[in-house]
This record gives sequence, C-alpha cells and structure tokens, in this order.
Amino acid sequence: MYSKTVMDHFRNPRNVGVIEDADGVGEVGNPICGDMMSIYLTIRDDHIEDIKFQTFGCGAAIAVSSMLTEIAKGKSIEEAKKISNKDVAKALEGLPKNKLHCSNLGADALHMAIKDYEDRKAAKPKGEDKRREKHEHTHGEKCYCPYCDSEIPEGETFCKSCQLAVDQ
Repeated sequence: MYSKTVMDHFRNPRNVGVIEDADGVGEVGNPICGDMMSIYLTIRDDHIEDIKFQTFGCGAAIAVSSMLTEIAKGKSIEEAKKISNKDVAKALEGLPKNKLHCSNLGADALHMAIKDYEDRKAAKPKGEDKRREKHEHTHGEKCYCPYCDSEIPEGETFCKSCQLAVDQ
C-alpha cells in the first residue's frame, strides 16, 4: 500500500523533463525491475537552481524521482550530496520493502549528476561510474541487496541477482 504522498507524486509528478544544456546529468537503472532514471541539473552559485527528471518505471520510481527533485531544488551542492535514499523514502512517508530500491536509484542518480557537474567543472574526462550502496547488516540476520532486495550471503560484496556491487 502506498502513502498519499507517494500517490500524489506519482499522479502529479513535479519537475518532469530534460534540461538541454544541463550542468550535470546522472543516469541509473536497475536491470531486475527495469526502472531507468535520468536527473538533469542547472547549478548557479554552487546551488541547484533547476532540476528535472525523466523516469521509465513503476509508480514508486516516478514518485521517488519527483520527491527527490523537490528535496534537492535550491540546495547547495554540499547539502544535496547528503540526500540519501532514506531521506527520500521518509519524505514519501515510506515505501513498501520491495520498492525501497527505487529510492536508492533516485539518490544515486542525483549523486551521479553532481559528480558529473563537478567533473565537468574540473575538466576531468568522463569515466564509467559504478554504483555502490552501503548495505547495513546486523550479524546473524539475513542480508538483502539494497538495490533489488534479493537475499545475499553474509559477507558478499556483489549481488548475483542484479549484478551490482554492495559495500559492507
């Protein structure tokens, strides 16, 4: 069951679109569920002046993208770097466990867009970004991939289901 906030952002997404001459672009996808997100940034005076998204995916992925853009808009780069998947899920008043990976995608796309902006500003060549999500684990409990929620063996740093690396 989705919260009213999730349903509102799904039915009436904010900041949908493309920024043609974006200062930073972040693109992520989840091979298991098929969700794809692109985040576009316009940066002025080290703040996010404008942010847009394009998302192909489920209702939760669209709601996450919309809420993420609302949270990040107007923030400084340093403030935006601190936005986490948990912040987005909390702002949406929670997501079902099997949809939490959508909030990971949103935060990852934002962080990749910021990195792209910083790399462009520093004139660094564009390299291949690898997503790595810190995975919280309590010894003796089952571990789940932060991207696809598949169970992973204790101590593993790679999810065989979605083919992504996870940090311990």
